[in-house]
Amino acid sequence: MSSLFTVRRPRESDVGEMARLHVRAWQETYRGTVLDEVLDDPGFVLQRERMWTALVTEPRYTSVTVAVAEHDGALIGLASAGPVSAGRTQAGQSMPDLQLYTLYVLAEAHGSGAGAALLEAVLDGAAARLWVADPNPRAQAFYRKHGFEFGGAVQVDDGVRELEMVRPARG
Repeated sequence: MSSLFTVRRPRESDVGEMARLHVRAWQETYRGTVLDEVLDDPGFVLQRERMWTALVTEPRYTSVTVAVAEHDGALIGLASAGPVSAGRTQAGQSMPDLQLYTLYVLAEAHGSGAGAALLEAVLDGAAARLWVADPNPRAQAFYRKHGFEFGGAVQVDDGVRELEMVRPARG
């Protein structure tokens, strides 16, 4: 795949493709970590379509930034970020204002720069927090490359162990 892609804000007409991309990226990334029944659930795409429709169209989500990466007329990645609850990280640092909620790029587009472009499109250099699946060494290395460090907190979400990562604002 050539590295030519466009990062833009999604339109309501994108949400079906966003949902299919989200599910496909989960299947590519989490097969063997997340139960097959979850990854292959026939309703999974519809659940994600409802989620993306809400994030893209509903006024109550205006504090959430969503971006998609497009190549040759097809979506290859998506990302979202928004407010994080106040508090402190396990390491005692102040909690950043933003949390990266999602960042997925299809395997065929790994290494294209789309992930980095999406990350900055939704965070714009701000201090941020995220949760990354463990194990997921590729994603963890990607986030470290972009200034994130392990914050020390661990959670289990939908049966998946996740590690907190945080980064300061980027100048």
